[in-house]
Amino acid sequence: MSIADLGCSSGPNALLVVSDAIDAVELVCKELNQKPLPEIHVMLNDLPSNDFNGLIGSFEDFKKNHTCFISVAPGSFYSRLFPSQTLHFVHSSMCLHWLSQVPVELQNGTKLGLNKGNIYISETSPPFVLEAFTKQFERDFSQFLKCRAEEVIHGGCMVFTLVARKGEDPSVEGIYLQWELLAQALMDMASQGIVEMEKIDSFNLPYYTPTLEEVKNAIRREGSFAIKSIQMFDVGWSEARDKACEHDGKVEENATTAQRMAKSMRACSESLFVSHFGKELMDELFERYSNFMEGYFSKYPDGALTNICASVQRINVL
Repeated sequence: MSIADLGCSSGPNALLVVSDAIDAVELVCKELNQKPLPEIHVMLNDLPSNDFNGLIGSFEDFKKNHTCFISVAPGSFYSRLFPSQTLHFVHSSMCLHWLSQVPVELQNGTKLGLNKGNIYISETSPPFVLEAFTKQFERDFSQFLKCRAEEVIHGGCMVFTLVARKGEDPSVEGIYLQWELLAQALMDMASQGIVEMEKIDSFNLPYYTPTLEEVKNAIRREGSFAIKSIQMFDVGWSEARDKACEHDGKVEENATTAQRMAKSMRACSESLFVSHFGKELMDELFERYSNFMEGYFSKYPDGALTNICASVQRINVL
């Protein structure tokens, strides 16, 4: 049995889902009195820049409690990663809202730099910005499904979770507010001459939070997977903070919600900011960001992050 975890990352929680999957297979086999247990091959995928050396270093301890074969598969999950018809189960958590690239329309040509003062879709963004991000998500997600359709056996399953939004306007809820505060931190630095405004105006995050209908429609259009279940749910910021700290020994126990969430946002996005603004500005940027977050959480302590979780099954295409 082959299991793939796409966007596995590294660190203490990188193997949690794999552990649960192996335990589930073993439990079902015992209930069915099936012997011997199937040999399980786990394939861990992330971008080549991921800390695979650190991840591989954790395999020895992991395999003391789990019988399996483990390998890594560096590369973008928007391309083929595995041989045809080899995967039984695919999992991806909190990754598919990251696009393969910033929409081409915002990288060059006459529209370059027209999302001024913003790093994502904002209330002040021109309408074409939302349109460009929407089209990029549709292209990327369709490509993701096509690649997995080649790799997953007929009847195989895939479960994925991604950040989403409830309404049509992505600039009024959820993760938007976090990016907006990060943009404010950059603008604050620009007002003091620390960052050039041109740098901010030419930067956009390769990120998009779809609606539930957008995800459903994309799966149906591609046609290779049947939706077994799909649901939207909220995770409170404080709950997300506690979960992050539960698996991250680097987070200080007495840190505030804002400090912990700022560290989480830095972990997932810092490399993008480093490549555009330079590493030397990162401590200053995220310190200011944390301060803005303190103000936000003091006013809105019950904020939440909206997610979509879908379970789909590979079907025969007529």
